[in-house]
Amino acid sequence: MTDIVVGLDLGTGGVRTIAVDLQGQIIAQATRSYPLLTPQLGWTEQNSSDWVEASLDALFDVTQQLNKHRPLALSLSGQMHGMVPLNADGKAIRPAILWNDQRTGKAVVEIEAAIPRHELIQRTGNPAITGFQLPKLLWLRTEEPQTYTRLWQILLPKDYLGYVLTGEAVTEPSDASGVGCLNLTNRQWDTDILHALDINPALFPPVIESTTITGRLKSEIAARVGLPVGLPVVAGGGDNAAAAIGLGISSSNMNRGGLSIGTSGVIFAPCNRPIPDPEGRVHLFCHVDGGYHLLGVTLAAGGSLRWYRDTFAPHISYTDLMDMAERSQPGARGVLFLPHLAGERSPYLDPDTRGALVNFSLAHTQADITRAVLEGVAFSLRSVLEVISAIAPIDQLLATGGGARSHIWLRILADVLQTKLIAPKAEEGAAYGAAILAMVGIGVYPNLETALKILPQNSNVVQPQANSLYEAGFNRYNLLYDILKPVR
Repeated sequence: MTDIVVGLDLGTGGVRTIAVDLQGQIIAQATRSYPLLTPQLGWTEQNSSDWVEASLDALFDVTQQLNKHRPLALSLSGQMHGMVPLNADGKAIRPAILWNDQRTGKAVVEIEAAIPRHELIQRTGNPAITGFQLPKLLWLRTEEPQTYTRLWQILLPKDYLGYVLTGEAVTEPSDASGVGCLNLTNRQWDTDILHALDINPALFPPVIESTTITGRLKSEIAARVGLPVGLPVVAGGGDNAAAAIGLGISSSNMNRGGLSIGTSGVIFAPCNRPIPDPEGRVHLFCHVDGGYHLLGVTLAAGGSLRWYRDTFAPHISYTDLMDMAERSQPGARGVLFLPHLAGERSPYLDPDTRGALVNFSLAHTQADITRAVLEGVAFSLRSVLEVISAIAPIDQLLATGGGARSHIWLRILADVLQTKLIAPKAEEGAAYGAAILAMVGIGVYPNLETALKILPQNSNVVQPQANSLYEAGFNRYNLLYDILKPVR
């Protein structure tokens, strides 16, 4: 029999489950989806029961592919910041409120009235943010007081699934640091913050390390999915941290970070001490390896390209758009794009800022405008990287996501960011990182640094080239934001 571990990532659109052998090869995989609920404008919810059913189905699908492979452990990853409220019977008493829900504006003001913003950043690494879990709890207390009085525990999405699988309610630092009240120095709940908000700390589960075995698979669950009764379940990590481990990004090599170009653009930089940006312009979270990481987000990266295509070029493929952009030149012949189509996270923390496409003329072509969209996203990410680099300098970024599969976009990003980009031949995401954590959790490898040596090394490297047109474009980009930013 060949030994394997199972990694599960509970995403917003669906769950992905994989079986990985102890040399890092994927043996089997399965995905299942579930609906997103939007009962009111700005609200996003999901039924936690949908997560459970989809996860159990995906686990069953994987076990049917295992043949003579022997499962040794299961580990979890998942979407961060969501809130699953449980009663004393361990039952969810309302739909989960998700990371991208925006109903908590008043709760954010309430938090920062009780704890000064600068103190909150120093303690937790972040200001109060609408998407975090803590403001959701205050919203529940104000808007649904009958539900609030029935609370026994609130759990993050992956930790709720872990509770269903094992009966143990726990969390780990990488996910817990996105709640809004984890003290990053001791990696435990900050009781001073909770007492200032008149919140009982017992509502939050114990915090254990990410590679700790949280519990054992319950017999009724094991029977349904085809895994062994008592299978160890390892805590795992939040999706960004787990995905970083799947790429080999850890505090053991702080010169290497991650760049993800999906719907949003994310820069991930590991660090070994909890040093926040004093203004909270980028996030500071715990990493699953016992260290920390800075995280900066451009909300509309690939989302900007999708919007542009859907609005102005619906009959042109993305491949043809990229070829078109390559026929323009660096600087897009002066055309400038501001990608703030959904407000902006880092470094502005401004939900009201908006996008712009400026400085085009009758002489400009669609190639120039397409290239300007790609460059505008790169300028936005450079704004993020400049904040991060002042705290945790990095000289290379592992580039992943759909945008990283474009040669021209990788070239633009490398030259604008002035950073070496490394595009892995394969990227397996957060479920793969969870599987690596499972191996460490059960002692297959003594630590994460050793486990990461099994990761494949083949990759495409793009070296940065200096270009004065990009420097001038970035300066104009910053001026444009200052001109257009909303008046408060």
